[in-house]
Amino acid sequence: MTNPNPLAEIPVAILAGGLGMRLRAAIGERPKVVAEVNGRPFLAHLLDQLARFGFRDVVLCVGWQADAVEAALGASHGPLRLRYSREPEPLGTAGALRLALPLLAGPAVMVLNGDSFCDADLAAAWAWHRAQRSPATLVLVEMADTSRYGRIEIDAGGAICRFVEKQDGGTPGWINAGIYLLGRSRIESIAPGRALSLERDVLPGWVGTGLMGHRVQARFIDIGTPQSYSAASRFFQAEGGGPIE
Repeated sequence: MTNPNPLAEIPVAILAGGLGMRLRAAIGERPKVVAEVNGRPFLAHLLDQLARFGFRDVVLCVGWQADAVEAALGASHGPLRLRYSREPEPLGTAGALRLALPLLAGPAVMVLNGDSFCDADLAAAWAWHRAQRSPATLVLVEMADTSRYGRIEIDAGGAICRFVEKQDGGTPGWINAGIYLLGRSRIESIAPGRALSLERDVLPGWVGTGLMGHRVQARFIDIGTPQSYSAASRFFQAEGGGPIE
């Protein structure tokens, strides 16, 4: 029988190996992805979102303080099965994703940054990605001030044209929402065993080869700085989501 929810068949990789150096003053030596927000690890809020949309299989790409991440989250989260891909050495976001590929079954993978949250409709994003027949899609969210993130420029059809570096001046535009829909072949194309960044080393090289941007109007937060981390409690209170039992 065909599964009524196609997202149940899509594996999810969460990039959760960052050092979080800018947050040390706020959270000490804990990994930032499990820093507490409203009494729960930050990653628990991402896992709630995935469970609500019907995903079932999650691989966490962990590195620094991997034991602490696994101790905080365990082997399951509601209906989600959680597994862990451990870096033997720092590999960056792209290198960590490539390392995890044997755990990610199927022709396509949803990838999330573990230190940000966008309340996008993930089912709609997946449907758009499939309709475009895209080998790689980034979810983009509009910001009034992109100076902290850098901008992504797209054409009228949704193809990504250029990644613009961070600039002062408060320019509005579209930013990477930390959600990627990637064909397996694209992940396979990342050189194994090398320390590489998705945003800096890999994605710009995919411009002009079918890389698409799915634009959403959605709330977004990352916890990369003490200021944004301190805002996360209010963000999730406003979102209104509770724990997944």
